Amino acid sequence: MRDLYRLLTRWWTAFALAASLAMLGAVHAFERFGGLAPCNLCLKQREVYWGAVAVAALATGWTLFSGGRRGTPRIASFLLAAVFATGAVTAIFHMGGEYGWWALPATCASVGGKVDLDSLTALALGTGPAVKVIGCGDVAWRWGLSMAGWNTVISAALAVFSLLAAKRPKDARAPRIEKA
Repeated sequence: MRDLYRLLTRWWTAFALAASLAMLGAVHAFERFGGLAPCNLCLKQREVYWGAVAVAALATGWTLFSGGRRGTPRIASFLLAAVFATGAVTAIFHMGGEYGWWALPATCASVGGKVDLDSLTALALGTGPAVKVIGCGDVAWRWGLSMAGWNTVISAALAVFSLLAAKRPKDARAPRIEKA
């Protein structure tokens, strides 16, 4: 178990990269194959994972190309903790609006489906279907928690793991140079 913890904390940015890409893949699959159109807050939550992908990819690439034997830089883990904590706060805000704990802003709605000039012209002429507006307070899918609720749990867990990786065991840190 200790070896797994050391591996996870030393190479946390690679694991965070994989987790972020998996989350992005899952939400895009829900959208594409499940027909669940995202609202504006859903899209904001995706931006967090894209930010995590950028930080994690740069840090992992830096470590691999620089020959770092002791894992990825700890500053990257701190940055990932901040990114994932931002995602957790955004997801909590979204979840609270879904459950009616507080009111969401009026601009928190998105148009489901494809919107282009042809569809708007057909709508104006009365020959096209009405455009469905997806509100952030509408729960599209629920399995115990809503998707925003699950994102809260996952983002918070990734933030905690990022902090653990930033404060990893002493043997994973860079060696100290002793003065003669």
